[in-house]
Amino acid sequence: MKNTAITYIDSPIGAIKIVGDSNAIKMVTFVPEMGEESQGVMPIVVRKCKKQLTEYFQGTRTQFNIPIAPEGTDFQREVWQELLSIPFGKTTSYAKQSIKLGDVKKIRAVGSANGKNPIAIIIPCHRVIGSDGNLTGYAGGLDKKEWLLKHENSLPGMTQTSLF
Repeated sequence: MKNTAITYIDSPIGAIKIVGDSNAIKMVTFVPEMGEESQGVMPIVVRKCKKQLTEYFQGTRTQFNIPIAPEGTDFQREVWQELLSIPFGKTTSYAKQSIKLGDVKKIRAVGSANGKNPIAIIIPCHRVIGSDGNLTGYAGGLDKKEWLLKHENSLPGMTQTSLF
């Protein structure tokens, strides 16, 4: 990765690491603590990502408009692309996501791909819940998933009556 940079934000649900280069964001992940940031000039894409995530947590941003380039298999990237179609403040199920991808029998594979999503929040895998409405699986932890869903649903204009 050319000109790769690392930065962090201290969010209401813990430290978040952002990795990207001058072209795109490669990773947004929860980490146990803030780490050392890259020295030198931070690529504009990485600075924009940090700003947009901060605005998201402040409740002033509902959409992200930064280039992303998650690394994974073709199937994983297809699943992650489908996640981008879930509206802010809404949820879907793993089964519905599998059907949208063309095969309800791929539900476990879809769940696995969601769990390997390298760009948390921006690729909103936290918006996928169990068919029974229960929170299931989230690489960052179910407490973070619940917080993110409640945060999105609490903003003005959000009318979903039941998240899970």
